[in-house]
Amino acid sequence: MKVVEQIKAPIAYEMNLFEQKFHLSMSSKVALLNRITHYVVNRKGKQMRPMFVFLVSKMINNGMVNDRTYRGASVIELIHTATLIHDDVVDDSNRRRSFFSVNALWKNKIAVLIGDYLLSKGLLLSIDNDDFDLLKIISVAVREMSEGELLQIEKARRLDITEAVYYNIIRQKTATLIAACCSLGAASVKPNSDHIERMRKFGELIGMAFQIKDDLFDYGNEAIGKPTGIDIKEQKMTLPIIHVLNKVAKEDKKWLINSIKNHNRDKKRVKQVITFVKDKGGLDFAINKMNAFKDEALTILSFYPESEFKSALVLMVNYVIDRKK
Repeated sequence: MKVVEQIKAPIAYEMNLFEQKFHLSMSSKVALLNRITHYVVNRKGKQMRPMFVFLVSKMINNGMVNDRTYRGASVIELIHTATLIHDDVVDDSNRRRSFFSVNALWKNKIAVLIGDYLLSKGLLLSIDNDDFDLLKIISVAVREMSEGELLQIEKARRLDITEAVYYNIIRQKTATLIAACCSLGAASVKPNSDHIERMRKFGELIGMAFQIKDDLFDYGNEAIGKPTGIDIKEQKMTLPIIHVLNKVAKEDKKWLINSIKNHNRDKKRVKQVITFVKDKGGLDFAINKMNAFKDEALTILSFYPESEFKSALVLMVNYVIDRKK
């Protein structure tokens, strides 16, 4: 059995029911909207975010979920889908999960409107059911994600990112949504409890490890077999580069910044940068940081008694670190 299927096993019933409810939550009287949302839903990813919601709910509530849990999972997936569609417009990307992106098929204007539509659908799902505590968690996540994206754009122009700024960017940009999944799962079954903040922290730590793992793919992995250098080409400042920039001599730093700024399309130079960063310990540093975040997340889980849901979450944490793509 594949790892993702093993993680899903204790929540298989909930995930099936969630899919039905999620389809319904996207429906509209406008034919074009239905056509596009149908296209989006049928090209779904691994659905890790709803899985976090259900696993956390069941772990802290003796294997039980309720209608609020389903709504929370639907809201998260609606918001996440909206941000992906908007991201593709921002990045001018034509592909998403090996399929054409919404903007590639229906152009930017419609893609932006679809993203807005899904965002409003998510917010209304909470409001219509008086889930104001869940709405607050979601709204904070959307604000943080937007701030993180803008902070990254601002800093990327100057290439002056410190380690602290980098952690702030990835916490807001990536970790916030996974943190929201986990705190939503807790809040849906145990409102006003300590579980909510504890699970938020747990999700944030996994999100940090998840993003650092993404950074490492730029330097090669078994699935790809060779370094990609995509982040360097796009002038994205990843943890291995930031670490090396802050520890090498002035001349080396100058060469590295110049390479990223002015030679990021030169394949030979990008390869040299990858080798340089590896030799200077950038990768080892990032791997150690990633594992530190993972260990801290597992420490939080140790607070809870053993259950199939906790085991699935432990598996999920390790999957984030060990995944091949």
